[in-house]
Amino acid sequence: MEIAINWAAVLSSIGYSALGLMIMIVAFVVVDLLTPSRLWKEIIVKKNNALAILAAGFAIAVGLIVASAIH
Repeated sequence: MEIAINWAAVLSSIGYSALGLMIMIVAFVVVDLLTPSRLWKEIIVKKNNALAILAAGFAIAVGLIVASAIH
């Protein structure tokens, strides 16, 4: 029994995944530039939990927007 692989669907899934990751990275960089201090430094070095929760919520929200736009 052979399993047929739809290569067009596989390639489009990989392409849309890469596009979504790029959009997430760009959105994080934009938010990082708009905040008074650097997010990464505040979260990792200064252990700012509130900012980490805010960044996680932002990442989830942007991810949902990107996923619904691509779908």
